[in-house]
Order: sequence, then structure tokens, then C-alpha cells
Amino acid sequence: MIEAAFSPWPDVAAHFAAGNGLAILPFGALEQHGPHLPLSTDTATAAEVARRLAERLDALLLPPVNYGATWNNAGYPGTVSLAPETVTSIVLDIGRALASGGARGLVIVNGDWGNRVPLYAAARRLAADGVIATIALDYPGMDAAAAAVRESREAAPGLLHAEEIETSLMLAIDPGSVHPERYTAEYPTFPSDFGTRPMQLHHFSASGVFGDPASATAEKGETILAATVEGSLAVLADFVAALPTH
Repeated sequence: MIEAAFSPWPDVAAHFAAGNGLAILPFGALEQHGPHLPLSTDTATAAEVARRLAERLDALLLPPVNYGATWNNAGYPGTVSLAPETVTSIVLDIGRALASGGARGLVIVNGDWGNRVPLYAAARRLAADGVIATIALDYPGMDAAAAAVRESREAAPGLLHAEEIETSLMLAIDPGSVHPERYTAEYPTFPSDFGTRPMQLHHFSASGVFGDPASATAEKGETILAATVEGSLAVLADFVAALPTH
């Protein structure tokens, strides 16, 4: 693995020439995660998964993008959301720059639900234009691992936000950023069409918590991280094998 943020350009060029030409980009968000987790939770999680993948795949690790399309959390101060087309444009620019510098593959580790559609649009555009082989990952393996360790009730199916699972992840990644004395539980009542149309979340939870973080542990977080990395590697196997040679 080589980290772009701390490497001179000749080292990056040599790494691309000698290896698989793969770059990994963590794409996060700056959004509320309750009173006990930092606004950077999504970025920190994506960056940790990306780092582990870069180590396993001997790839170039790019610095994370710290902002994302997180309009649904815009009602909480501190959240900074990008327009979906901005997310797409960022990845297009990064993909083109990497390709011109010798990279042959780009893996995006997506840290936030709101980024999914714009990241896929960017990957499709880069592929259609023949710029660089690109894939966006939405944490393969995480849901199954989370279900296996979960003790608390979900606030809604598939909703992991500032509750047991995300708190466990941050306890494993950066325990000093977690404030257990501020834990609170909220189980909102959602409308029947929740998850099928755009909705801002501050209408449902005053704290920004959706569930209960009380049973979170670093051990659970590490289990989830490890499973996510293995799930990602399984998805990436054919993608990496098909990368063009230098």
C-alpha cells in the first residue's frame, strides 16, 4: 500500500507501473450522528475500510472526500451537504486525473447512503467514456455482520444511524471521539412511505439518534469492520483481476 497524501509523485508513478494500478477513494460525509458521535463518522468509517482494503490489495490510498450528499440530515446544525451532481463531478474529476497519471482502476468506498446514486452515476460515466475502470462499494457484508452482533432493536429496517452499530464502529476506529455520557435512545414513528421518497430526518428524531447506542462495544465494531473488508474483497476479486496491465 502507498498513501497518496504522504508520498512524493515519483513513488506513486512507480507504484502504478509496478503493481495493479489500483486507487482506493473513501467518500464520506459531514453529517450529524447524534449527540455522542462526531459529524465525521461516515468519513472515518469509509476511510478505515478503504485503508484496510488498500493494505490487502497493495493499492494507492487516496485522502477521503469529507463531504457528501446528505440532504436528509440538513436540519441538524453542522451537517454540510453537497448536491448529488457535485458528488458525481468530484468523482469524474478524480477518475480522470488518476487515469492521466497511470492508474488503471478506481474503487470508491462509500460511507453514506445519500452518495449511492451520484457515485454510481460517476462510475457509469467513467466506464462509458473509457476513462478508468471504476466501482463503488456500499459496505458489502456489513448488514449481515451487524445483524449477527446486534442486541438492540432497529429503529427501521436497514437504518443504521448513531445507534448500536455505528457507535460500535466508532468505538473500534476512534474511541476518543465517542461520548458515552451523552447516549440517548430514540425510536421514532415513521410514515408508511419512509425510505421511498426524500425526507429530512430532523422531523422524526430530536437527538439525531435512530435506535439505541447503549449496547455498543469496540469488539462489535471490529467484527463488523473485518466482515465488511472480507465482503468487499469478495466483490472486488473479478474487478481487480480484470484490470488492464500497464
